[in-house]
Amino acid sequence: MLEVVGLHKSYQTPQGPLPVLQGVDLRLERGGSLALMGESGSGKSTLLHLVAGLDSADSGRIHADGKALHAMGEPELAEWRRCGIGLIFQQFNLVGSLTVADNLAFQARLAGRHDLAWQARLIERLGLGDVLHRYPEQLSGGQQQRVALGRALAARPALVLADEPTGNLDEATAEQVLQLLLELVAGSGSTLLMVTHSPQVAARLQRTVVLRKGRVHPGPGAPA
Repeated sequence: MLEVVGLHKSYQTPQGPLPVLQGVDLRLERGGSLALMGESGSGKSTLLHLVAGLDSADSGRIHADGKALHAMGEPELAEWRRCGIGLIFQQFNLVGSLTVADNLAFQARLAGRHDLAWQARLIERLGLGDVLHRYPEQLSGGQQQRVALGRALAARPALVLADEPTGNLDEATAEQVLQLLLELVAGSGSTLLMVTHSPQVAARLQRTVVLRKGRVHPGPGAPA
C-alpha cells in the first residue's frame, strides 16, 4: 500500500539547510496499521505531509496505492489529496461555517464518493445523530474529533493519515476516539499511518516504528 524509499527532506534556515529526513525507508501493507513515533522535531509530521502530498521531498521515492507520488505534478497531487487519503489532525480542522452533517460529507463530496448509507453508518457509530445541525464551536473536543474521523473516512480512502489524533483529548475521551478510529478504519478497508507520542496508543496498532536522527528504526518489541 505504501512504500517510502530513501526519502530526504531539509528546510532552509538563516544558518543554512536543516536536514530533517535523511534517508527514510518505510513500508506499510494494505489494510495494516502503523504507529510512527519519535521525539518532538524528529520529522514525524514532515513525513506524514510528504505522504499526503502536502509537501515535496528533496529526493527519494514515495509509492502509495500504486501511484508514484514523487513523480506527480500538482494537479495529480491534488487528486491524491482529494480521493486517495483521509487526514485527521490533532487540532480537528473542521470548517467552522459548516454544520456537523456538512463537515462529515465534505471530503466525500469533493472525491465524488458521497455514500448516504455509509455516512449514516458513520453517524450512528460515532454517536453524532443528535448534533448534525450544530456547528463545530458548539461541540466538545471529543465530539469535534469524532466529526473529523467521520469526515476522513466518509470517502473510504485507501490511506488514512492521522497526526496525533488524540493529543488534545483527556484520557477517557482519547481511548473512546482511538477505539472508534481503529474499528472504522478496519470497517472501511483503509490502511492507517498514525503519528503519536504515546506508547499506549502505539501499542494498539499492528506495528510501531521510531523516527530518530532522520531515519526510521524498528519500534519496541520489533525484530532488529
